[in-house]
Amino acid sequence: MIAHIVLVEPEIPQNTGNIARTCAATGTVLHLIRPFLFSLDDKYLKRAGLDYWDKLRLFIHDSFDDLYSSYHKKASFFFSTTKANKNYTDMIYKDEFFLVFGKETKGLDEKLLKEHSGACIRIPMAEGSRSLNLSNSAAVVLYEALRQNDFDGLKKEGGIF
Repeated sequence: MIAHIVLVEPEIPQNTGNIARTCAATGTVLHLIRPFLFSLDDKYLKRAGLDYWDKLRLFIHDSFDDLYSSYHKKASFFFSTTKANKNYTDMIYKDEFFLVFGKETKGLDEKLLKEHSGACIRIPMAEGSRSLNLSNSAAVVLYEALRQNDFDGLKKEGGIF
């Protein structure tokens, strides 16, 4: 199993840093789609990712189309949005898959969501809620995918308890 998280035009360096740390800790590949509103040298980005940056597999793409055209024939794509009818737990994540998240202020582009409507997923929330924090959303969906794959490649047992 190969898991990927895609951040399309991320805006908040701390969210991207937190997601980078989650990716590094789980062996997940992180893809960032330009433009983003911060530098990869941003101190808040680096601080949120702590000392995990050297363990991260990170790829930068100029557009989502560049990424999609390279992988769509061999991997599944899932698009996270508050507008989806299917819950993230309704999907089956196997082999190689991409979890795609939009920018914090606007989410994913409507055109992209319409083109991939069958692969759109949502996290259930209370009526009237707008959305969860991006880094929380990425972790919630990623860990469901990892759970479905029996946490393949991850340490499952702890220490003394």
